Amino acid sequence: MKPINIGLMGVGTVGGGTATVLKRNAEEISRRAGRRIRLFMAANRDTQRAREHVGPEVIVVDDAFQIVNHPEVDIVVELIGGTSIARELVFKAIDNGKHVVTANKKLIAEHGNEIFARAQEKGVIVAFEAAVAGGVPIIKALRESLAANRIEWIAGIINGTANYILTEMREKGASFADALADAQRLGYAEADPTFDIEGHDAGHKLTIMASIAFGIPMQFSKCYLEGISQLSSKDISYAEELGYRVKLLGLTRRTDEGIELRVHPTLIPESRLIANVNGVKNAVLVNCDAAGSTLYYGAGAGALPTASAVVADIVDVTRLLAADPEHHVPLMAFQPDQLHDLPILPIDEVVSSYYLRIQAIDRAGVLANITRILAEDAISIEAVIQKGSSHDGAAEVVILTHRVKEKHVNHAIAEIEALDSIDGAVVRLRMEELNA
Repeated sequence: MKPINIGLMGVGTVGGGTATVLKRNAEEISRRAGRRIRLFMAANRDTQRAREHVGPEVIVVDDAFQIVNHPEVDIVVELIGGTSIARELVFKAIDNGKHVVTANKKLIAEHGNEIFARAQEKGVIVAFEAAVAGGVPIIKALRESLAANRIEWIAGIINGTANYILTEMREKGASFADALADAQRLGYAEADPTFDIEGHDAGHKLTIMASIAFGIPMQFSKCYLEGISQLSSKDISYAEELGYRVKLLGLTRRTDEGIELRVHPTLIPESRLIANVNGVKNAVLVNCDAAGSTLYYGAGAGALPTASAVVADIVDVTRLLAADPEHHVPLMAFQPDQLHDLPILPIDEVVSSYYLRIQAIDRAGVLANITRILAEDAISIEAVIQKGSSHDGAAEVVILTHRVKEKHVNHAIAEIEALDSIDGAVVRLRMEELNA
């Protein structure tokens, strides 16, 4: 049987890892796929670097359009990233009848709806397991393993850079700036870390998971994003004192009013398994009606873990080549004509518990005024701690609330900040129990 020819676009960290896995595990991969899979062609601007990764038997070019237009390429693997040239290449590959495997979460989250529609029209497959959580097989779990379930919510630590920084802040008491500098020194954070630390990367991944879990179109533009750059090690320490860990959490939940889709720093009880996911690791907790809660944990990035997911997709596509397209697993888990246009809830309508840290002048009646304002907005208090006065007569009050709509908390915070006994802005972090 003719081997399946792979065209690899982008031979950087993940592309090099993909070439390594395809070569190193060639026999095992062929046994699983039922057909030989070979790296036939690779495209990279630096052709010399590409040649070092892929070996002498592979055609190496500096123009990726040569791959999507080559008649002998069966599966195009897009590892270039971004949404400009990558989008153009993916559409060209689909139009040419080629199957696509990609690790590009930004491309899928922002343009997935049109990509999948075009793929359905042309009868080709677009696989993207590596786009979410690297080597953690969460897409396949949501799309196939949990197909019998009504998924209620997903909570994920899905950005290793942010998780490493928060781990360093908690374990070593480091400031955000020092922890970020350490992450950059170790290669965990980019020179410009905005994409990771401000929640964009996690938002793309969460958007993809929500679409598969709930059968809705990709709607990244409606995902609420709040990063970790403003976090203080003081708040992480106070959270620990109260029995919580702070994580950058991606959370999507089905409610009667619509779908929650949000990324933000979140207090999680330290007893939860997901609260103990540290360093650069990723974890996704899925809650369903039949299977209950299941946790998926592992390396969320890196050459070989991500390459593992890329090659697994190549194997899946190879297995399906002889199958009737009508019997393929739907790309978004639900049949294309069965997607629901459920609303994405604005953050003001989301219900959560809250951590509030308030800098106040230490005098009689201050706490009473704060609790009165909270009560007027129907905000119930779970716990209060007050730190002793500093030399300038200021005290810190930390309050944990029960669950309430965010708009009520926003109104209460505005009123508290208007008190003449309050110094500066109220620090507000959301809390999630994540009960199984």
